[in-house]
Amino acid sequence: MHPIGDQEAPSTGGSRLNGTEEGRYVSMRAPVHTADYVRPTDRMVEALAGVSAATACAKLHQMGITRTFIDGPVPLHREPDVKVTGGAVTLQFLPQREDVFNGAEQEDIEAKTPLWGVLESIRPGDILVVAAQGSHFTGCLGDMLVRYFKLRGGAGIVVDGRIRDAARIRALGVPVWCTGVTPHYASQTELFPAAYNVPVGVGGTLVTPGDLIVADEDGAVVVPQDRAVPLAEDALLHQDREAFARKRLDEGGRLSDYYPLTGAGMTEYLASRNGG
Repeated sequence: MHPIGDQEAPSTGGSRLNGTEEGRYVSMRAPVHTADYVRPTDRMVEALAGVSAATACAKLHQMGITRTFIDGPVPLHREPDVKVTGGAVTLQFLPQREDVFNGAEQEDIEAKTPLWGVLESIRPGDILVVAAQGSHFTGCLGDMLVRYFKLRGGAGIVVDGRIRDAARIRALGVPVWCTGVTPHYASQTELFPAAYNVPVGVGGTLVTPGDLIVADEDGAVVVPQDRAVPLAEDALLHQDREAFARKRLDEGGRLSDYYPLTGAGMTEYLASRNGG
């Protein structure tokens, strides 16, 4: 963990920034971030591009990793084909405390916090994952910040909390998963942005910088880097089998013959793949 900025804490009386006590947040309790982490390779991201969140979650469960679903956030855009896959960058919100940060100076202090820092770290294809403790009142991101995220090449955003400027964000076309909307800005109520690119708990799930995120209409799932390629290979085969079973059901087949695909149904599937 490395502090941002080189300001030293004053010896007496509290520090001031722009004439405000809120400057103490920057000078005495500098925000932190992880200096280095490994982004996923293009191969990892591409391998998961065709894998649904439901399949990724199920396959990870079979691998013994059971807490991968980010509970709470749902798509802000309700198109049936909404889907993103990419590497996670993280932003952590924590409860405000008056001697550290209380949001009284509104948004001018936010520009010196990880809220700005994480956005300026975004690279093409990144997915921003925001840990906001499921707050109903903190508007973690709004139009201007999401606009900048898009201009940096960000692929999508997952927020364990709320966003604001919903109509403008929809118009930007950036896929967003969140728990709802609010008119509040990020530090207006009970939370403040405290750290970025650190491990975070989001919707009951651990997300570390560089984890892969698969998010679609079913929600967002965390995939560890070392599981991405083997999971994808197995998942694509699983999805192909389900497509076959779905077709047979649509044609009038019995559920017990084609789901799950075993016995005679599996034999029929294998024959169809071998040109039979």
